[in-house]
Amino acid sequence: MRVGYGYDVHPLVKGRKLILGGVEIPFSQGLKGHSDADVVLHALCDAMLGAAAAGDIGIHFPEDDPKFKDISSLVLLERTNEIIRGKGYRIGNIDLTIVAEKPKVAEFIPIMREKIAQTLEVDIGEVSIKATTTEGLGFIGRQEGIAAMAVASVVKDESKTNL
Repeated sequence: MRVGYGYDVHPLVKGRKLILGGVEIPFSQGLKGHSDADVVLHALCDAMLGAAAAGDIGIHFPEDDPKFKDISSLVLLERTNEIIRGKGYRIGNIDLTIVAEKPKVAEFIPIMREKIAQTLEVDIGEVSIKATTTEGLGFIGRQEGIAAMAVASVVKDESKTNL
């Protein structure tokens, strides 16, 4: 078993949809970024890539590449899964934390877990998501942005022999 860690943060801006964990969240602002700016899935991709010693999201999906402009991060997650599988690994489990003062996202966590599990082709019981605030402190507390942290474990896929 190997473990990777990921972290991402994006500023909140007017005129964008808010996408977290592959789910559109009703809110007056969205996250600024080249893709859909889904901090949850970006942190998860980095954790998965780190666990497989396969670089980071910026190497595989550069922000200056027009083909990734406004792309769904669920597509990036699917491609990340292909990368780690190509290295002979599969997901063991993942644990995610969303850090946002607003909006409250607890009601959306079940569908986020479902979308992530489906995309990664794992049991929903392998996907944990929690949400917290910063109690009004810092840029997140001032509602200027949202952050996410992820831990992913990968295990050697015995059906693969290219390790």
